[in-house]
Amino acid sequence: MAIFLTGSTGYIGAHVAANLLQQHGASLNVLVRAKDPHEAEVRLWQAFQLHMDFPRFYEFLQTKVRVFRGDLTAPGFGLVREDYERLVHTTDSVIHCAASLNRKSEKSCLNVNLRGTLEVIQLARQANHYHGLRRFSNVSTVAVAGKRQDEVVTEDASIDWNRSDYDPYARTKKFCEHMVRQLLSDVPITIFRPSIVLGDSRYPQTTQFDMVRSFVFLAGLPALPFRPNDKIDIVNVDFVADAIATLHVKEKPQFDTYHLSSGRDSQTFRQVTSALSAAQNKRGPVFLPFVQKPFAGIVNTLANRKNAIGHGAALMKVFMPYLTWNTVFDNTRVTSELGRKPVPFSQYSYPLLKFSRETNFIYPYQGWPTKAGGTAA
Repeated sequence: MAIFLTGSTGYIGAHVAANLLQQHGASLNVLVRAKDPHEAEVRLWQAFQLHMDFPRFYEFLQTKVRVFRGDLTAPGFGLVREDYERLVHTTDSVIHCAASLNRKSEKSCLNVNLRGTLEVIQLARQANHYHGLRRFSNVSTVAVAGKRQDEVVTEDASIDWNRSDYDPYARTKKFCEHMVRQLLSDVPITIFRPSIVLGDSRYPQTTQFDMVRSFVFLAGLPALPFRPNDKIDIVNVDFVADAIATLHVKEKPQFDTYHLSSGRDSQTFRQVTSALSAAQNKRGPVFLPFVQKPFAGIVNTLANRKNAIGHGAALMKVFMPYLTWNTVFDNTRVTSELGRKPVPFSQYSYPLLKFSRETNFIYPYQGWPTKAGGTAA
């Protein structure tokens, strides 16, 4: 029996997979889009190489990881009947991590987040019918809390259906939580809500650059359109992955919903920029909160350009609301249960910044070795 993990080739999903394999000795069923078995293995190797060398990866692939080639949004994941039944009968729990993070496209979010989640729920219902399902863990987002300003939000106070949403991503993820609770009422459920996931505290390398691009852009400005004492709830991905894996395999977690965030310990813009400035031996930026609206207008205009500046501005346009809400998400539940807190962003932000600039926001992926266990080509 195995944990069915969706999104295993994504950023958070790959971290969760590596944690489950290396820290908990778990077996995994993973769904990968690919035209043939080798392409699926290559995609997994790209996702996992941030966490392990090829011999270790290949060992897991042969002994602990069962790959199903399919599409999250297709009926039955597009699997042939025999493979779908094998997935049902070998799955003893589910971690649904896959999602569309395209905050600009409602079409993408509706298709992947809603239709995809419904397909995963259907699989879970069948597995529960045949042999029982130990747990269904759904990776959501703190953004389900909707538009907030200057608040500390607890898990139980997050969902307010009368509150406006920031974007299609937040809106669909909120409804995904509702579907999971309504359609799996007889299955133990855990909802995980990460805040802004940015970087790994253990090393500077990352394979996820969208939010990092915005961070690097802001870090290079001499003036910032923010209030210096506003807090920004950034959490390291290794804390998020460890929390998901540890609480999923735990027999009886204390709660059914957790904010995976920095909570009340979230740092202010001044704390983050001061650490970056000290690391680079530079003067810190000037804070000009009164230019926030003009700055947003310029970003919106530049976002329409079809060049590198336009791409960066488009990303900034998407993430601006998440940078200006001065809202943190109470993490007392998860820190109490795990017995530790996330690493402050200021402690690992400069290595992340340096790596991203030096690689021009491209991770130096290794190719598939010429032979299993050999040296990458």
